[in-house]
Amino acid sequence: MNKEGTLYTVVFIFIVSFAFVFLLSMTNQATIERVRLNEEVARQRAVLSAMGVEATTTEEIRDEFARIAADEEQGLFAGRIDERTVYAKLFRGSGLWGEISGFLAVTADLNEFVGIEIVDDNETPGLGGRINEPWFKEQFEGQPIPDRGIIVRAGEADRDAGIVDGITGATSTSNAMQSIINRSVEQFRSPDTRARLEELAAGIPEGGEV
Repeated sequence: MNKEGTLYTVVFIFIVSFAFVFLLSMTNQATIERVRLNEEVARQRAVLSAMGVEATTTEEIRDEFARIAADEEQGLFAGRIDERTVYAKLFRGSGLWGEISGFLAVTADLNEFVGIEIVDDNETPGLGGRINEPWFKEQFEGQPIPDRGIIVRAGEADRDAGIVDGITGATSTSNAMQSIINRSVEQFRSPDTRARLEELAAGIPEGGEV
């Protein structure tokens, strides 16, 4: 075959492309289960973190998660943490640049936040993206839940008044988090969600104290 001809060039490109596609396909098949496992463990760790449970290794995470009751379809969870029942739920809401998702945990009487964990966001790094920083999330640990909902406002933190310190220069993200969290609290309070969480709490595995 003439190596200077068009046919040779087309055949050569086809063979090289096929080889690369084949290798990528094989690599994907070889790693897909590992990727799924990592995603599952990351999700479980986020739920546990919001509920105030620290676990680091994959074995620890899976072991601790097995002790809570979960309705994965509805994104609802119940566990007994430090001798009290804690509820958690998946949340999703619009941020400045895209969806913000994570898990919010509260006490069973809905009087107090237990914790929050952000799973995914598209907020501006160094500004709205700071919702992922420990100082922001730690504000919700033990924060009373006012009937009117919380306020997220930069430079005005007041636990007794239900005001959480927002992010300076990221008012839109602060407002978004306020709306997302308050909407999640209302969902916790809805009769259907409350009933399902109580069912989950009743079904916590024997010896399920985390």
